[in-house]
Amino acid sequence: MEPLVPERAKISPFLVFFLVHTMQFGVGILGFQRLIALTAGYDAWISVIIAGLSIHVILWMIYRILETVNGDIISAHSYVFGKKTGRLITLPFVLYFLCVALTTLRTFIEVVQVWMFQDMSTFWYTFAFCVLAIYIIFGGFRTVTGIAFFGVVLPSYLIFTFFFTFPYADLRNLLPVFDHSIKDLVKAAYQMSLTYLGYEVLLFFYPFIKDPQKSKKWAHCGVLCTTILYTAITILTFSYFSEGQLQKNIWATLTIWKVVEMPFVERFEYIGIANWNIVILPNFCIALWCGSRILKRAAHLKQKYGVLLLTMIVLITINFFKTREQINTLITFTGKVSFFLNYVYIPLLFILVLIVKKVKK
Repeated sequence: MEPLVPERAKISPFLVFFLVHTMQFGVGILGFQRLIALTAGYDAWISVIIAGLSIHVILWMIYRILETVNGDIISAHSYVFGKKTGRLITLPFVLYFLCVALTTLRTFIEVVQVWMFQDMSTFWYTFAFCVLAIYIIFGGFRTVTGIAFFGVVLPSYLIFTFFFTFPYADLRNLLPVFDHSIKDLVKAAYQMSLTYLGYEVLLFFYPFIKDPQKSKKWAHCGVLCTTILYTAITILTFSYFSEGQLQKNIWATLTIWKVVEMPFVERFEYIGIANWNIVILPNFCIALWCGSRILKRAAHLKQKYGVLLLTMIVLITINFFKTREQINTLITFTGKVSFFLNYVYIPLLFILVLIVKKVKK
């Protein structure tokens, strides 16, 4: 039986927009352009749209699963496999969210170390970040949602900084359109789908939504907003860089910020990176919250102890990722696991839930 979430701990349906959007809009935005252009060249903007549209199908499946079992993914596993097996199957998700938290923070620290402070200590930065995350998560899910809200609203002014590239942009770079095969476009859509991931957290916080039926449109709006932003930034990047230039830029978005000239600031990319702290903070907090929530539901470990345990693991393991290759391996691994979870496991669970529902009837 799904434990009841007290009414005071629940969030309004429209806040699902911010939770979904903030999870999809993390460190990936700083350098996804080069990866998709490697596969589909400057036709890759089509792949961005394809990947974005595919998410709406997965989102529809997620809602169908959760409505049927009237709970979270642990309830879905118990519904299909029975109580004990259901809990066991859910436990590996703790490792998944640990990887998400680790990848988010380590990638961002790498950006800070490369662009701003070469000698910055990975350990102490992580320590400060973890202390802040613990403080937020201890405030409950509503506090985490509040941080997600501010993580979207406060840095939103950065969108206007991309207008500085308009005088240097040339849309003819995108021509000829459909110059690549369908296979290349699908490959690039796969690459892009790794950047889009994160919306699956809905499987864990669904019981915390007041009137979850009303949150459907907001979840889809969140994904649509992410798709539009990624597509616009892709087209802008492609019209600003030649293909040769883009291959040399690991973080194309940061390079674009070098164009921004204001009378009161010399290097705007420093302000952009500093602001990105606010963007990745909710990603980190939501991942830790989901991990600790699973430990509470499946292993009966108090959530606050779960949070402390997970932050300790992050604090220790993050120091093992030092070189660009190691960090890249971590990003690739997390991306592949996430892709499997969203595009293989969720459709499979959806089919199983429908079969069990028919049998139980």
